Amino acid sequence: VIYTLHLLHNFKISIMKTKLLFPHRFKRIGWILLVPSTILGIACIFFDFSFDFLDINVFSIFSDDFFGADTVFGLMKNNITDEIVGILFIIGALFVAFSKEKNEDEFIAQTRWESLVWATYINYLILIFCFIFFYETGFLWVMIFNMFTVLIFFIIRFYFILYMSKKSLGHEK
Repeated sequence: VIYTLHLLHNFKISIMKTKLLFPHRFKRIGWILLVPSTILGIACIFFDFSFDFLDINVFSIFSDDFFGADTVFGLMKNNITDEIVGILFIIGALFVAFSKEKNEDEFIAQTRWESLVWATYINYLILIFCFIFFYETGFLWVMIFNMFTVLIFFIIRFYFILYMSKKSLGHEK
């Protein structure tokens, strides 16, 4: 009876660990969204790229224009290329980061958890550094990038650990 309860407890923990993950098929959708949105995001940031047909009137809760024109609960003209790219990046990164692996096991669940904690620590250590050494518009850019870095750090570490473990298993055989 005790052994059965122990197995049920471990089974419950395993289910709880994967209950909030997306199905495995979302990983492919994530990569399809993540790669082009990363390229477009870099083009938007460094080359001021935008699609002209996305100049539209949008509803704004608050907008503080650099030249002093504020919009509070109103319509404003805006090119929404960067908003669309940012949303697609976040959705793609979430799908890549939090979709189940084909064989989701305890090692992968533990690696996922450790990678998330590691990414959070690294992200906030970098943010503390930036609080100390970046100011004004430079710090605004830090905050913009900071919206994405936890997911980026997580994906890099998680897949690096999985790659290294598969590589070491391949050498053992």
